[in-house]
Amino acid sequence: MIPRRPLLLAALAAPALARAQGGQPGAYPTRPINFIIPFAPGGGTDIIARALQPTLQEELGQAMAIENRAGASGTLGIGQVTRARPDGYTLAMTTVSASAVVPPLMNPPPYDILRDQTPVILAGTVPLVVVVPNDSPVRDFAGFLAHAKANPGKLNYSSSGVATQQHLAAELLSAQAGLSMVHVPFRGTGQAVTEVLAGRIDVAMDTLPTYLPHIRAGRVRAIAVTMLQRVEWLPDLPTVAESGFPGFDANVWYMIIGPGGLPDPITERWVAATNRALAEPAARARLRESGFIVGGGSSADAAALLRRDAERYARVIREARIRLD
Repeated sequence: MIPRRPLLLAALAAPALARAQGGQPGAYPTRPINFIIPFAPGGGTDIIARALQPTLQEELGQAMAIENRAGASGTLGIGQVTRARPDGYTLAMTTVSASAVVPPLMNPPPYDILRDQTPVILAGTVPLVVVVPNDSPVRDFAGFLAHAKANPGKLNYSSSGVATQQHLAAELLSAQAGLSMVHVPFRGTGQAVTEVLAGRIDVAMDTLPTYLPHIRAGRVRAIAVTMLQRVEWLPDLPTVAESGFPGFDANVWYMIIGPGGLPDPITERWVAATNRALAEPAARARLRESGFIVGGGSSADAAALLRRDAERYARVIREARIRLD
């Protein structure tokens, strides 16, 4: 006769195991994964997700369907993730703006940035680069400042949405340099690039991977970068900090997230898979060639970064008096 107590314990343990694996029996994942990009194609979020996609699919053993869901400064797509079941079949590549900066400014906030997201792993970081169209009279950063000051309220600048890093960086520079420019937000960086290339946007402070191919091809003119140190991809390009604004530092990080309450076993599966993807020579080379500082680490590292930058940019927004109209 089979003892009843082990059978009872096994019956009690089965639901717990299923919950830990996203409500599905057997090893996770057992079906394709929906991966949200909260901006239009062509931006840094899209670039890094698609660079990692092949290796992640191999590591996870399932297809990873990428869906661009742009709108509301990235919060439309991230909101879809926060409302999804925490079963490991809906995740996203988010940014500092979509997950830490914009949501608290909205009324009402679309999600709680700490409760409704599970930070999984930092995928990468990029500097912003200041670019102008080829037909611009501006030749360097000093010339841009002089041109903007001579034409108050006449120059415009692009972003991928209100309170995104592009917007914050431009507003911070405007405040420090005493500039008056018109903000033109788009639904994603890709749309902004089209307008810059066409000469309808006067200046952009946007992610390096987005503009690096256009800079190398001579389609736009780069005049500065926004990190404290010069970057390896454009070593001759000065920083905003060294051009008269000491301490000026702006970057964008990209992080894989899931819904709040994502089970630890699923989170750790993604951490392991992403660290291996980031270490894969071809993917690593592709990211570095595109202008990304490769990420990695643990879910605890990602959670600490999310919390730290949420607090840091809350102070920046108060000081710059940025509002969502």
